[in-house]
Parts: sequence; C-alpha cells; structure tokens
Amino acid sequence: MNERLNIGGTAMLRKGEGRSLKNGGLWIYDNEIASCERTGENGCLVRVLDFDGYPLGVGFWNENSKIRVRMLSRRKDAVVDEAFLQSRLQAAWEYRKKTVDTSCCRLVFGEADWLPGLTVDKFSDVLVVQSLALGIDRLKELLLGQLVDILAKDGVSVRGIYERSDAKVREQEGMPRRKGFLGAEFPTKVEIVENGVRYLVDVKDGQKTGFFLDQKYNRLAVQKLCGGARVLDCFTHTGSFALNAGLGGAREVLGVDASELAVSQAEENAALNGLSDRVKFRCADVFELLPELLDAGERYDVVVLDPPAFTKSRTAVKNAVKGYREINRRGLALVRDGGFLATCSCSHFMTPELFAETIAQAARSIHRRVRQVEYRTQAPDHPILWAAEESYYLKFYIFQVCDER
Repeated sequence: MNERLNIGGTAMLRKGEGRSLKNGGLWIYDNEIASCERTGENGCLVRVLDFDGYPLGVGFWNENSKIRVRMLSRRKDAVVDEAFLQSRLQAAWEYRKKTVDTSCCRLVFGEADWLPGLTVDKFSDVLVVQSLALGIDRLKELLLGQLVDILAKDGVSVRGIYERSDAKVREQEGMPRRKGFLGAEFPTKVEIVENGVRYLVDVKDGQKTGFFLDQKYNRLAVQKLCGGARVLDCFTHTGSFALNAGLGGAREVLGVDASELAVSQAEENAALNGLSDRVKFRCADVFELLPELLDAGERYDVVVLDPPAFTKSRTAVKNAVKGYREINRRGLALVRDGGFLATCSCSHFMTPELFAETIAQAARSIHRRVRQVEYRTQAPDHPILWAAEESYYLKFYIFQVCDER
C-alpha cells in the first residue's frame, strides 16, 4: 500500500515575498501570505503559489505558528505519498553512511534533510526522536517505521525508540510537549562509543536528545592537542571534551559544569573509561570560577569553552555578544603562552562574522595574540543547508594563544 497524502488547500504569497523560499529556504512566515483557501486542518499539506499564480511547491500549513508553511517539496507536481517519504529517509541514511561514523549519529536533521521539524538521533541501537512541527508530527509513526525498515536492510537493528519532543517550541506550534517510549520500554541509559571514548547517554533525562553529537569531530580535533597537557573544559556537560582530552594523553583535566546531574554523569563516564585518576569534575558557575582560577595563578595548556547558546532570538544578540566576549576574555587569560583555546557558539543568531569579531575584541582587551589553528562547524550528520540559516548554527575555533613577541 502506498497511501497518498491529500492536499488540503492552496496558499498564495504576497507580491515581493518568499525571497528566502526562492533562494532555497524552506520556511514561509505568516506575514508573507496573501491568502489561503483550504479544506484541511492545521498540519495539512497545501500547495504554495506565488502572487501571480506560479507554483512553488507543497508544504505543511499551521496557523498556530509564525512559520506558516514549512515546505516539503519545491516541485510543482510533487506527489507526497509513502514512497516519497521513504525516499527522503533513504537519502538521509545513504548520506550518513558516506560522511560519518554511523554507530552514533544524527540520522535526520529536519529541514536540512527536507523533513521539516523532525530530528532523529541514533545512539548505538536506540533511536531518539524529536518532533517540533505539527505536519511532520502527524507522520511520525509512519516515518519511524520506515526508518527502522531502512536500517534493518543494512543489518542495523533498533532495540527501542524514545521520544524527546519536550521542547517549549512545540507550544508555538499548538502542540503539547511529549516525552516517553514509542513502543516497548528499555533501559534509558545507553552506552555509545565516539572517538574511542565510551559514554552512558541518558536519553530520558539528558539535555535535548541526550548527547550533543554535533561536536563529534571537534572533540577529536581537541583530543589531538592534549598529549601531556593540563586541560580546563568549561561547560563540560557530561564530560565529552574532558574525556577526549584524557584519552588524548592529558596529564590533568578539570571539567566544570553548573549542573550537578551533568557532573555526576561526567564522573560516571570518566570511570567507564578508566580516566578518573586524571580527569576530574567540579560543579560550579563557570563565569564565577574562571576569575578565581586566574587570581589563584592557575594556567592551562588547553582551555575549552563550549557554552550553551547565549541567545535564542535576534533581539538578544547584543547581550549575547557581551557574554561571549566576557567568557572568551576569561578563557584566553587562563591559557599559558603557546597554549590553545577551543571556543564555540551554538546559536545561529550569532553569525560567524560576529562571533569572530567578538573573540578578536576579547583577545585585544587583555593583550593576547591569537593564531588560528582551524575553524570548524557541526559534524556532517548535521548538514548545513544553504539559504536555511537555522541549519548553520555551530561555529568552532581553535587558536594558539601567544603573548606579545
């Protein structure tokens, strides 16, 4: 059976609108719509027309959201059925097989995989799904069943699926938050291996889907710098950068996080890897701790700054710049001459240009010279879809830090 999804209406753009869509994006905002004639309810598919009637494709309609249409296809003759959806999932899986280690990876990255609002992460033999858009949410069970079948054909078994659709943004789509098992229950602490480091991922109570897969190869880049080093890992979460440093041969590592749960999980992960003697963790506010370490004369060969997003809206960017500038200023001050700073921002509102200038300002303010080692973004399983700026969010720099010479 290959059931076809019904088209529940037609939406027409205002004259001069839809610029992002026409440049390759997938979102149409409420103020871009001139009219919509529909018979379907929110979450249905609608055909999208330009102001002059030119067909622009099909997408999910939702009057509860400022993102009024999330495009599913830009083809004017698109037929959305089970085969169409399966082809999207198959393409996502084939792409991951070519670009990343698939033992743990992001299988579906929403708009960047042309499945708007859907995220699926694979942790060993467990899938974690996050559904943040009404239209795709109604297809969730179908899509997950198809994905399990696609993996099975490659000999990849799925032990269980857990849903982490508990983000506040669901309420903006007119949906309640959801969290729980989809199917049979299973132990929610799942062991994975990444870059040779073992972790216990808490898919039930960990942040977002349980683990930040997007930093996979950035952690590996830091690992290579840490032989014999003294390392400070700020905002360590469950210890990923700290543990990569330890595995890379660091003689001493301190990971810091404000969450007692995260620190407890990080210590558990250190023990799992036999690194408890060299990799230690402290529960503290990073902004308060760094000046204390500086005043105490502490210096490190490698400092890692992996803070949460300081801004989740354009209106808060100015304050976010202050936060990033201050944390980088303090981090730079703790790096010994010739040591390394790894620093990042995970907010797409903090543009690459703005983030670079903010780091430069921080360095100038304390008279440290920085020499760029490399610039990186998120791992390839979180592909960046050009014209969909929300898919380009992670900026990651490694600098060598020098005194005046």
